[in-house]
Amino acid sequence: MMESRTGSVTQEKGFLPVSRQEMEQAGLSQLDFVYVIGDAYVDHPSFGHAIISRVLEARGYRVGIISQPDWKKPESVQIFGPPRLGFLVSAGNMDSMVNHYTVSKKRRSGDAYTPGGAPGKRPDHAVTVYCNLIRQTYKHIPILIGGIEASLRRLAHYDYWSGKLKRSVLLDSGADLLMYGMGEKAVTEIADALSAGISIKDITFVPGTVYRSKTTGQVFDGILLPSFEALQADKRAYAESFYTQYQNTDPFTAKPLIEPYPNGMYVIQNPPAKPLTTQEMDDIYALPYMRTYHPSYEKEGGVPALSEVKFSLVSCRGCFGGCSFCALTFHQGRIIQSRSHESILAEAKELTKDPDFKGYIHDVGGPTANFRFPACNKQLTAGACRDRQCLFPEPCPNLKRGHEDYVALLKKLDALPGVKKVFIRSGIRFDYLMLDNDDAFLTELCRNHISGQLKVAPEHVSNRVLEKMGKPPVQVYRAFARRYEQVNQRLGKKQYLVPYLMSSHPGSTLQDAVILAEFLRDLGYMPEQVQDFYPTPSTLSTCMYYTGVDPRTMEPVYVPSNPHEKAMQRALIQYRDPKNYDLVYEALTKAGRKDLIGFQKHCLIRPRKEKGFRLPESKKKKTGTIRNIHKKKQK
Repeated sequence: MMESRTGSVTQEKGFLPVSRQEMEQAGLSQLDFVYVIGDAYVDHPSFGHAIISRVLEARGYRVGIISQPDWKKPESVQIFGPPRLGFLVSAGNMDSMVNHYTVSKKRRSGDAYTPGGAPGKRPDHAVTVYCNLIRQTYKHIPILIGGIEASLRRLAHYDYWSGKLKRSVLLDSGADLLMYGMGEKAVTEIADALSAGISIKDITFVPGTVYRSKTTGQVFDGILLPSFEALQADKRAYAESFYTQYQNTDPFTAKPLIEPYPNGMYVIQNPPAKPLTTQEMDDIYALPYMRTYHPSYEKEGGVPALSEVKFSLVSCRGCFGGCSFCALTFHQGRIIQSRSHESILAEAKELTKDPDFKGYIHDVGGPTANFRFPACNKQLTAGACRDRQCLFPEPCPNLKRGHEDYVALLKKLDALPGVKKVFIRSGIRFDYLMLDNDDAFLTELCRNHISGQLKVAPEHVSNRVLEKMGKPPVQVYRAFARRYEQVNQRLGKKQYLVPYLMSSHPGSTLQDAVILAEFLRDLGYMPEQVQDFYPTPSTLSTCMYYTGVDPRTMEPVYVPSNPHEKAMQRALIQYRDPKNYDLVYEALTKAGRKDLIGFQKHCLIRPRKEKGFRLPESKKKKTGTIRNIHKKKQK
C-alpha cells in the first residue's frame, strides 16, 4: 500500500472490499466512502460504480462496495460501519423501474445486472429506498446520489409507472447532494471539499450537482422555473419548464436552474461539469480495473451483463444526434469526448491477454460509434448551440464531417496480434455517414466489421413521426440503403440492413403505423421484435407523451397512449404474424385503409372467412390443397 497526497491509503490492484472481513484484511479500520449500488459489483469500466470508485481510489480515498443490500434490513447497509466522509448511492447502470418493468408495465423475468440474472434483488425507485434505509441508522452522515436514475430524475419529472409528476429525487431520497451526468469531476471535487472539512450543506458550488436550499441568494444569474405546484396544475407549464431545462444542458452556456417547492424549499441545479479532455478520458480508462465481476458471484454463474461488454472498447462519450426519445442530452451531453488511439490500443492489448478472449473484439464505440470528435470547433469553447441541433432538421453547415480517424483506429486494432476480427455493434448514425462523400468508412465497415447484417435505427418511415423523433426524413435512410447495397456489391458480399423500428411514438397515428407496415411489406421484412415507445424520465418524447404538446414549439401532438391502440400499431409492424390478424384488420379499418385487405400483391392481409364469403376462382385450388393436407394430418 502507498500513501497518497491526501494522506489516505490506496489499495494495490484487486477488488474493493465488499465485506467487513475484506476491509480488515486490507488493513483498513474505516472507509472514506461506502458505495451502495443496485447492481452486482463488476469492476469493469462499462459499469458506473467501477469508474467512480476507481477514480476516488486513485485520489487516495478508501472505498467499499455494498452491492444489492436487503432493503428491508437496516443492518444490510451497516456492514462497514460509518464512513469518514459519506455514502454514495446509485441504482445501477439502469433506472430501477426500466430494469424491473416492460413498457406494458409487466414485471421482467430476469435482471442481467444481478448474479445469475435473478430478478427482484433491488427495490423499485432504488435510489430513494437505499437512502431512506441508510438514514434509519446514519442520521447525519452525508449521502451523495448519482447514476442514471438520479441524473434523469434530478428535477420534477414524469414517472410513467405511476402516471404522475414526481418531485426531484433529491427530496424523496433525503440525500444531501445529487451528482448528474457521468460524475467523475463532481465526485472528486466533493470528496476533496469534505476531506478539507467543508460541511456538506456548504458544498453548493460544484458543477454537475443539484442541492436543496431554503434560500436562493447564493445563486448568480439563475433561472427560476415554475413551482412544483404549478407544474402539477398545468401540463403546459411542465412542457415549458422542461424545455428550459433542455436548453440548459451545455456546460458552457447553461445557467443555474431553481425549482421551488412548498414550505420555502428550493431544488437548485448547477450547470453541468465541463467535458473531459482526451487525457482525462485516457487516465480514467487506464485505472486498475479487474475487468470482471467479484469472485463471490461465481457460484451463481456470474453476472450476465458482463458478457455483453467484457470484450468491447469504449471510444467516446456524448452524442450530438439529438433523438427526442433519448436521454443522452440530459446525461452525457451533446459534446463528444473521446479517448486517444494509444489508450484504446493499450486496453485492446489487455483484452488479448484474457484467457476467455477468442480473438474477437465485440465493439468499438459509444452512444454513437461513428462520432469521434465534437460536432464543430466552437463547441469546446462556446458550447453546443441552444437553439438548434447539429443534424436535425438539416445538418448544420459548420458540422465537421469525415471518418478518417475512426477508420485509422479500426485498422490499428485489426493489426494487433491475437485479434481476429473487430466488430462494431454500437449504433451507426447513418445520416451523419451520408454527409461523408468518401466511401472509405462504409467500405471498411462492410468489408471487415460486420457479419452478414448491419443494424441501423431509422425508427420510422413517416416523416411526420420522424420530425417528432428528431430523426432525418425517410429519404435519407432510403439513400443510405442504396449506398450500402452498392458498396456490398462492389465487395462481392451479400449483407443486409436490419432496421430498428419504434411503434406508438408521440405523433404516430394509425395512418402513420400503416405507412410503416407498407414499408416493411415492400422490404419483405418482418421484425421479430418491436420496440414500443417507452416514456423514460427526462426525454423530449416523454414530455410530449405526458403533456400532449411538443415542448420545442408548444404545438399539440397526437399521443397514442391507449393500450389497445398501441397494440394495433405494434401489430401492424408484425402484420404477417397470424396472432395479430384481428388487430391488423381492426387497425386498417379504423385507419380507412381497407384497400390493404384483399388478395392483391400490395395487400397486407386477406379478408376474413365470413358467411357468404367466396374465394376467387384462381385461389380455390391452392386453398383446397391446404385443406386436404390439414385433413391428412388430422387422420
